[in-house]
Amino acid sequence: MRRRSALVGSLAALAAGTPARAQTPVDLQLVLAVDVSRSIDEVEAELQRRGYIEALTNDRVIDAILSGEHKRIAVCYTEWAGTHYQVVVLDWTVIDTPGAARRFAEKLAEAPRASQSWTAVGAALAHAGQRFENSPFVAKRRVIDVSGDGRTNDGPPAEIVRDKLVSQGIVVNGLPVMMNRTNFGRPPDLTLDKYYEESVIGGPGSFMIVADNFDHFGRAVRTKLVREISAADGPIRSSPA
Repeated sequence: MRRRSALVGSLAALAAGTPARAQTPVDLQLVLAVDVSRSIDEVEAELQRRGYIEALTNDRVIDAILSGEHKRIAVCYTEWAGTHYQVVVLDWTVIDTPGAARRFAEKLAEAPRASQSWTAVGAALAHAGQRFENSPFVAKRRVIDVSGDGRTNDGPPAEIVRDKLVSQGIVVNGLPVMMNRTNFGRPPDLTLDKYYEESVIGGPGSFMIVADNFDHFGRAVRTKLVREISAADGPIRSSPA
């Protein structure tokens, strides 16, 4: 009951919205919402974290940041599992130089990592949406980048939360990781990409990059960040470049 009450409160706050309090302009406010549920083993979790670390310091990503009007973005990194586990790992940080990107990546590499039960995509989106209420920045674009290897089995349906976010002008992009092995006795989810397309991503220009497995995750993140930061057009669904 406590979990459900807390989640209802989160959804109510999300629906109400809160005006931005600070006004430092950036080209993009980006929440990275990363799945740490127990379907992801230690090796895969390391590949996932390493993928973000390397992508954020990649020359193509830095070039995309520096090509914007303000030449800076603000990033918040969160991790999620069930409704009981939604954590801000690194709060809002400006990335405006290669050095700033490197410092963010170093902090991410040092941050502890947990593994928790259940997969609550809807709760992850609600938590990510609330991060914008506490952001000391303002941007024309607010984006949630959610990655994971499973569909919701706990908490509210992702599409309900997604629709509330989109109504507030927030874009949700996805990075589903397709798995070809059995997890906890469950067969592989061969239609996870379709689930992300129909129930997770949304908003003008929303898209998803599909990773065939965690070995391809780093390249997928890099491709996704370049497109998100530069606001480049492209297909709704694509593979890592």
